[in-house]
Amino acid sequence: MKQFSYTITGEQGIHARGAGKLVQEAQSYNSNISIEYNKRIENLKRLFTVTCLGVQKGDFITIKVEGNDESEAASALENYFRENL
Repeated sequence: MKQFSYTITGEQGIHARGAGKLVQEAQSYNSNISIEYNKRIENLKRLFTVTCLGVQKGDFITIKVEGNDESEAASALENYFRENL
């Protein structure tokens, strides 16, 4: 299992359009990918659950990736967060 933590820096947090692109990125990998925020753990491949978390600027999240392409997926997602959220 790979994991990383990130503090959201984007002004709008994880808003609808950003969440959609994030979910698309996660769906391109076979691994199980989850997002942990505010004591909740949700599937990062499900748009509705990601948008319902209500993650705002300054919030701290943890991403956990487990599966056959976990290293590649974790690296790509961490880069996605840094560049977009």
